[in-house]
Amino acid sequence: MTIDNFATKSPSRRDRTRTAIVSALLAGGLVLSGCTSAATPSSSTATTSALTTSSTASASTADATTTAQTISDSAQAAAAFLATLSDEQREQLTYAYDDETKTTSWSNFPVTFVDRAGLNLADLTEEQQTAALAVLSALLSDEGYETVTGIMGGDEYLHENSSSTEESLGQYYIAFFGDPSDTTAWEIQFGGHHLGINATLDGSQDAITFAPTHLGIQPAAYTGSDGNEVQPFDGIYTSAFAFYDSLTDEQKATLYQGETVANMVCAPGSTCDFPTGNGISGADLTDEQKQLLLDVIANWAGLADEQTTSDALAKIEATLDSTYVNWSGATTYDMTQGDGIYFQISGPNAYVEFAAQQGSAGADVEGVTTSGWGHVHTIYRDPTNDYAGSATQQAATGGMGGAAPSGSDGPGATETPSSTTPAGS
Repeated sequence: MTIDNFATKSPSRRDRTRTAIVSALLAGGLVLSGCTSAATPSSSTATTSALTTSSTASASTADATTTAQTISDSAQAAAAFLATLSDEQREQLTYAYDDETKTTSWSNFPVTFVDRAGLNLADLTEEQQTAALAVLSALLSDEGYETVTGIMGGDEYLHENSSSTEESLGQYYIAFFGDPSDTTAWEIQFGGHHLGINATLDGSQDAITFAPTHLGIQPAAYTGSDGNEVQPFDGIYTSAFAFYDSLTDEQKATLYQGETVANMVCAPGSTCDFPTGNGISGADLTDEQKQLLLDVIANWAGLADEQTTSDALAKIEATLDSTYVNWSGATTYDMTQGDGIYFQISGPNAYVEFAAQQGSAGADVEGVTTSGWGHVHTIYRDPTNDYAGSATQQAATGGMGGAAPSGSDGPGATETPSSTTPAGS
């Protein structure tokens, strides 16, 4: 497959619509007020927080503090989104709750390599796009929404400024598994290349789980159209190094695996044995260090409201003594030095991997870090409760479980993952 360079062809309707979606993020954000208003740019707020801090943003994003309220708000937003769609679009958006498609339709590979489930936002009207993003707004906390839109903005930044010709940049999909409800279980799946959210909401259990979820970045930092610098993973880096710096020299010697940054073991789309016993155990940490480790895990488990985060971390904390952490690569948060970091947190109730990718996969921007520190894939899984037990992870085929398509020159083309442990792009 050969991917044409955007600069050498006229933009299609999808290209133009896709650019409009995330250009709005770069320019200041889509202001979401429920699910009824059209997209409205705002230049008075920072790029990554514009979708959450505006006074006219969705009330559910600003006010939800309990699991039940987040589930209710998300169900209402989903119903409003469904009301904007045609019968054909609704059929494309929705799947049975236990459909195994949910396990193979998200990836750290571009959407041109792995088909996503649901509707492409680039194929929707402006009203429908606003309603779709309102579902995401209702689901996520302000901080979670800021991280997600920062990731999306990074993809669009590369689309507009890098040497990459990858057509997937700026394309995002949304799908529902099960019927949106505040009394029964259903799932919201949302993502694109460097993003794959699987959020299961179960009103009957008053529970939300984000396992599994993929968060990635490229580049590490970029300048939005409003002139503000955006660093979607600064919070993750800061919390990770706070944990690392809290350790004694003896603890670091047990934790540290060497200067070489490792590849992902349980990448999106792969089955996994969830390795344990490598590195330092939670039992060898002080109470303060345990809390710092939980702060790291909260970057994935804590994407929604306060109660959901608290419940998820309490479950993880209960088995923290038998959870292991290992680290390789850089030992100081300095993106001008080294090739980035890798860390793995593996325990009975949480599995987190953070892996710097060694290579830009063709997405080069002069003066901008798009490899190592600036090209990261992460995964969060729950060995006991992925997809809230509704489906078992399937071993993916095609782009997720094999080599990148022959002759492609987009992200992923420089990587040739194995069939069991895809390294990603």
